[in-house]
Amino acid sequence: MSAVPQTVPSAAAFKVPGFWRRALHHRSFVIGAVLTLLLVLAAAVSLVWTPWSPYEMDLASKLQKPSWHHWLGTDTYGRDVASLLLVGARASILVGMIAVGIGLTVGTALGLLAAARRGWVEETIMRLTDFTMAFPAILSAIMLTAVFGAGIVNAIIAIGIYNIPTFARITRASANAIWSREYVAAARACGKGSFAITMQHVLPNISAVLIVQITIRFAVAILAEAALSYLGLGTQPPQPSWGRMLSEAQTMMFQAPLLAVFPGLAIAFAVLGLNLLGDGLRDLLDPRLARAR
Repeated sequence: MSAVPQTVPSAAAFKVPGFWRRALHHRSFVIGAVLTLLLVLAAAVSLVWTPWSPYEMDLASKLQKPSWHHWLGTDTYGRDVASLLLVGARASILVGMIAVGIGLTVGTALGLLAAARRGWVEETIMRLTDFTMAFPAILSAIMLTAVFGAGIVNAIIAIGIYNIPTFARITRASANAIWSREYVAAARACGKGSFAITMQHVLPNISAVLIVQITIRFAVAILAEAALSYLGLGTQPPQPSWGRMLSEAQTMMFQAPLLAVFPGLAIAFAVLGLNLLGDGLRDLLDPRLARAR
């Protein structure tokens, strides 16, 4: 009874020699990883280089078709579409990272607290998450915009708040399953408190679930940012944004339909890549599926 297991099967899944071999043969994981890597590379490249300045307008060159001079053509203001897409990837990743970080930090802490304390603490936290889920990210952004004005900061806060209940509920459900395990009972018998058990046994064992959820919520955050920018509530000019590119292209659908196609494809591939990556990680990190392969 004195020997408390210190191994963490789910958290150690990345260290299993066969993990990466299985990952390379998992179609969803590979496709998702490639698409996600392209998104990150686009954002990274835009930090040091773009074909043209995404902020300078050239009305004499507006609505040009794709060519060697402008790879994806130009928009209604003469800006290079390829440059706008590259810089727009930065905004999507920035919003996704911060918004998901807010949801992960606050939501995980609340979920762990609910599972550890139970009783009225758990009930209060769960009812608060239910209340928060009644306000979608777009509705929250509209309320914040009405009070503080439109901007990327308010969009990030709205999306981050929307992510909190999701992480809280998933963390609480996963943590409750760990609290019922024998090694947790052994840790209690050894005199460990709730905080120590949570940090040493519960959190590491649910890390795989959280990792998968991060990729999925990242995709949701990118989609939400594009929607908010499309409505004029997210990223503001002159900062490029895929959602605002779609908004500006809607009036030129018949004259220049490619202006809507390129940002639409960028959003679709980014969301698809992150969702496939999450699905692949879920399969690879699930011990039951790992044994079956």
